[in-house]
Amino acid sequence: MNSPSLPCTTPTLTTRLPLVGTTVFTRMSSLAAQHGAVNLGQGFPDFDCDPALVDLVSDAMRAGHNQYPMMTGAAPLREAIAAKIASLYGHGYDAGTEITVTAGATQALTTAILCCVHPGDEVIVIEPAYDSYLPAIALAGGVPVLVSMQVGESGYSVPWDQLAAAVSSKTRLIIINTPHNPTGTILRPADIAALADIVRGTQILILSDEVYEHMVYDGVPHASLSRNAELAARSFIVSSFGKTYHVTGWKVGYVAAPAALTAEFRKVHQYNVFTVNTPMQHGIAGYMADPQPYLDLPAFYQRKRDLFRDGLAGSRFTLLPADGTYFQCVRYDAISQETEAQFAEWLTTEIKVAAIPVSAFYVQGKESGIVRFCFAKKDETLRLALERLRSI
Repeated sequence: MNSPSLPCTTPTLTTRLPLVGTTVFTRMSSLAAQHGAVNLGQGFPDFDCDPALVDLVSDAMRAGHNQYPMMTGAAPLREAIAAKIASLYGHGYDAGTEITVTAGATQALTTAILCCVHPGDEVIVIEPAYDSYLPAIALAGGVPVLVSMQVGESGYSVPWDQLAAAVSSKTRLIIINTPHNPTGTILRPADIAALADIVRGTQILILSDEVYEHMVYDGVPHASLSRNAELAARSFIVSSFGKTYHVTGWKVGYVAAPAALTAEFRKVHQYNVFTVNTPMQHGIAGYMADPQPYLDLPAFYQRKRDLFRDGLAGSRFTLLPADGTYFQCVRYDAISQETEAQFAEWLTTEIKVAAIPVSAFYVQGKESGIVRFCFAKKDETLRLALERLRSI
C-alpha cells in the first residue's frame, strides 16, 4: 500500500541506446497514412503470399506442431535450408551444427554481433547501412568504424582500399550486405576477391546480410559468401524467409555458419529468443520441397523493377542502377535542392507518394540528393505512384 506522504515516482534510467529514436520507416509510414499517400517507403509487399504456404502452416498446426521446437530450429527446416544452400551455392553446411533458425533476420544479425563482439572491439560498417547494425554494436559494447560507399553516375560501390585502411588490430567483425539495402547494389566477383584479400591471415569475422539473396537481376548470380570456402569459414550468413516468400510478418530467418561460430551464436540465441514459432517452421519446410518459388523470384521482381524504371524514364528523376533487392534509388536534383528528408516529406504530403531519404542510413545523415522507393507492390499500386511521380 502506498504511503500518502510519498509520491509514486519512476526511477530514472540511463539509456543504452542514446542515439536511437523512432525509425524513419515508422515516421514515413505514419506520414503516408496521414496524407493518403502511396507508401513506397517501408520495404514490405502489399500483396499476399502463396495460399499453398498458408495451407501448409495450417496443416502443421492441425498436425500438432504447436509446442516448442528444438532451440536450434525444427529439423526439417534446417535440413531444407542446408539442401538449398548446397544446391545454389555449392557449400555443404551441416543441418545439425551449422544452421540455426531465427526470429527473422534482425534477430539473427543482433545475435551474431552479440556473440562475437566484446567491449572495445571494432566493427567495420559500410554506409549507407541497414538501421539495426549500429544499435546491436552499441549493445555489445563495440566500436563502429564507418566506411562510406562511393556514389557516382554508375551508382554505388564499396571503396575496398578505404575499407582495408580502416582495419586495425582491434577489428573483430566486418558487416557485408549483398544485395544491398538501401542502394540496390550487389557485390560481384571482384568485390569478393577484395574482401578475401583484406581478411586473409587475420582473425576477423564477417557478418554477411544476404536477406535479398533471391532478388538479383539480369541473369547475374547472387554472390553469397558461402560460395567462397575461404570466406565461409569465417562468416555468419543471414537470410530471411519473410523477404523470399512475401511473409515479412512471420519473422522467420536463419543463420548459416561454421560449427565453432554456430556454437557461440546459439549460446546467445537460446537466451534472447530461445526458439521460433513452430507451425511456421514446418510450413516453410514443406514449401521448400519445391524450389521453384525462390528460383522464380528474380524474374518476378525484375518485371516489377522494369515496370517502375520504365515508368520513371523521361521523368525529372535520375535512376540509379537497381541490380538487386526490391528498392530503386533516384536522384532528384532536377526537381529540388531540399535535403533528402525535406524532399521525402514533400513527396509524401504534396505528391502523395512516400519514399525514404537515403541520408537516414548514415550516422551523420550524409546528403547525396537521393531517395529510395520500394517496388515490392502490386502493379496497380506502382502505376498509381508512377502517375503521381511523373506529374512533377
